[in-house]
Amino acid sequence: MFFILSKLLLIFILPATWIFIALLGALVFRKQSQKRRCLITSFSLLLIFTNPFLLNQFARYWDIEQNTDNNRYSCAIVLGGFVSEDERAEGYFNGSADRFIQALKLAISQKASTLLFTGGNGSLKPSGFREAKWLSAEIKSYNVPDSAVLLESRSRNTSENAAFSKKIIEQRNLAPPYLLVTSAFHMRRSLLTFRKAGLEVVPYSCNYIAGRERVSPSSFTPDARILSTWNFYIKEVLGYIAYYFKN
Repeated sequence: MFFILSKLLLIFILPATWIFIALLGALVFRKQSQKRRCLITSFSLLLIFTNPFLLNQFARYWDIEQNTDNNRYSCAIVLGGFVSEDERAEGYFNGSADRFIQALKLAISQKASTLLFTGGNGSLKPSGFREAKWLSAEIKSYNVPDSAVLLESRSRNTSENAAFSKKIIEQRNLAPPYLLVTSAFHMRRSLLTFRKAGLEVVPYSCNYIAGRERVSPSSFTPDARILSTWNFYIKEVLGYIAYYFKN
């Protein structure tokens, strides 16, 4: 139920939805004062959520930086979400593919002895496609030994990533702590979830999508792309709150 609700409610937490509702109110309401409030609200939201400076400032606060110690780890847990399903039910690397790139670097540098890829299919009506299963064939072309790769293909969200990963790690008797590899914007919620599941994890953030740009005149110029980037962060903040209070 938690999984289904999180998917269904997602559309209502997006800034574009708020802007649309405010504009709709301006069309529906008859009183000029109400129309004016709705128009001011939609315009204000549009200015806020297309402003690169505001997004970057929030990202600098929210994102978790990558751990840069020289320690070696028994396992790096790599969260799914970097492979998408196409119209033919085949996989392809999407914009979060840096998770996979960093995982390969960890294996090649021997910073992590084992890579555990965790990810199934997070769709409400999933097909037979499973991210980790697709990776099982893909990763062979990168010369990573089979003995250094573990795959978990049942999970649909971060909570299940943690639960199923824990079972595999315990079965393999891999010693803690473990590196946790995911996008910087997703790391705060992931750390909370995995630690609540009883796993000792160290953040290895990647795929930074905001917060690293220098301040310049363009930082204050409205940019439509910023609106979609806010979607990731708002989802993470609300997800963090939900996971914090979830047993």
